[in-house]
Amino acid sequence: MVPNEEPALRHAQQLGSAGVPDGYVPSRVYLVQLAKATRELAATVGTCGSHRAKQQRGRCRWTPRINVLRGTVFALALACLVLAASVPRT
Repeated sequence: MVPNEEPALRHAQQLGSAGVPDGYVPSRVYLVQLAKATRELAATVGTCGSHRAKQQRGRCRWTPRINVLRGTVFALALACLVLAASVPRT
């Protein structure tokens, strides 16, 4: 959703690839820096991502709802159960 040239993305990638420092205070400082980078990235996605999402809408494919999937799995399981019950035992 964000272009690769975006400074907020590069900053977040650099922070994410750095190792977590040892010690209580340095690790807390690192987590605060990660939180700030995440906030900046989310704000960037809010501004840049909306324009990019409009461009990608044409490629959106249909995904079924969860209840349709559950009903399909139930019907398939029921069909397997009926088939298994109809096979003669030897």
